[in-house]
Amino acid sequence: MRNQIAVLFIGLLFVSIVAISVINAVFLEKYYITKKTDVILEAMENLQDLKVIQQGADEDDSNETEDIFTDGTDTELEVSDELSRFSSRNNLSWVVISRDNILRASVANDPDMLRSRLFGYAYDLDRDSKKGSWRVLKEEENYVVQQIHDRFASMDYVECWGELDSGDYFLIRTPLESIRESVSLSNNFYFCVGAVIILISGVIIWVLTNKLTKPISELTELSKKMTDLDFDARYQSCAGNEIDILGDNFNKMCMELEHTISELKSANNTLQQDIQDKIKIDQMRKEFLDNVSHELKTPIALIQGYAEGLKENISDDPESREFYCDVIMDESAKMNKLVKNLLTLNQLESGKDAAVMERFDIVSLIRGVLQSMEIMIQQKDAKVIFEAEEPVYVWADEFKIEEVVTNYTSNALNHLEGDRQIEIKVLKEEKQVRVTVFNTGTPIPEEDIPMLWNKFYKVDKARTREYGGSGIGLSIVKAIIEGLNQQYGVQNYDNGVEFWFTLDCS
Repeated sequence: MRNQIAVLFIGLLFVSIVAISVINAVFLEKYYITKKTDVILEAMENLQDLKVIQQGADEDDSNETEDIFTDGTDTELEVSDELSRFSSRNNLSWVVISRDNILRASVANDPDMLRSRLFGYAYDLDRDSKKGSWRVLKEEENYVVQQIHDRFASMDYVECWGELDSGDYFLIRTPLESIRESVSLSNNFYFCVGAVIILISGVIIWVLTNKLTKPISELTELSKKMTDLDFDARYQSCAGNEIDILGDNFNKMCMELEHTISELKSANNTLQQDIQDKIKIDQMRKEFLDNVSHELKTPIALIQGYAEGLKENISDDPESREFYCDVIMDESAKMNKLVKNLLTLNQLESGKDAAVMERFDIVSLIRGVLQSMEIMIQQKDAKVIFEAEEPVYVWADEFKIEEVVTNYTSNALNHLEGDRQIEIKVLKEEKQVRVTVFNTGTPIPEEDIPMLWNKFYKVDKARTREYGGSGIGLSIVKAIIEGLNQQYGVQNYDNGVEFWFTLDCS
């Protein structure tokens, strides 16, 4: 805001100075010509009042032109002091001649030149008009006002010539060079003075806007802190205007909001906890009944069938009887594992198994898991890549994180394809550590990814049954990681799938 105000005012000053200079350059001469035209017409009216002061022949004024165009008489007109002063004050030069080209009155440095020009105008002897050297500004029955370029003086003039009521001809002119020089000087003056004004004004505006906007900036910062629920901040500036009242209201609002939000949070936490507990209990009961009955149905049927076969001596072959016993033991083990996982998941979701936070080396933990799974890795003919060497310490429940790593790794081993590689990484990211487990194989269908973390959900039921999976492992991972307030997820690649989770390292 401070920068905007400063730029706005300085920009207005600059635009004003430029506008004045442009107006001077474009319109001042036209305005000057209009005013000079009025002055010249006023002078023409004064010439109508000139009085005769002498009559008779004057041999000294006779010349060749007089011999041709005059009858030998000469009449001089009286020029009053007031008319002389008026002409001098307005920088006017003029002459009055008779029809015979005899000079009757003048106020000019070179009256003969003006008389010759007037004579040429009166009898259309001047050919400059054919060259576009003048422009008619106003034309009436007995006079013409025009702007002309005098090629002899190399200057522009505003002229008025015509015929007086007495029958004499007159020519009044004033130069334009003075106004053009004035325009140039005034523009230079405006630019110089304007630059100084802009510089001084810029400093003053910057200081004033800084003082004016400081309380507003403080209120803005206060509102940001309130947005972040930091109610310790208070307005402290003193602007001496309505902003102070606004600041006091902000302070009162901070205290009221802090008190109100504290009460609301307490009530909301209690209510949310009650609602979540009820929903969890209902969902857990329903899911447990539905899923457990489904998962136990097949192994119980197998155990029952093979047990009846043994009892009825369907096969006397010792190898067949041993096979029946192995099937019964295998299905019993799967049922036992399922029940244990269900109990573990139930404790995690109900909040009965509280996390024990401790600091430990996640690298050592992963190496321990890989060592304990060495036989399974060899059976799966898998190549495990884990290159972390330096210890990386994290804060979490070490026993539960070991179970997460174990579930991710066993899940990767059971879905190996292609190059049959598993790559585990520990990536440190500022205040967190990201652990990833990647295995080569077929990517998971995108529509199945959101459902992976649900209990008993299986992407490939036939394959899951083959290695004894129950669809609970990832649900346990979800419950553990959410209990630690951390993140987890899965990402597909062209040649495989990567599961990941995060832990705090500070």
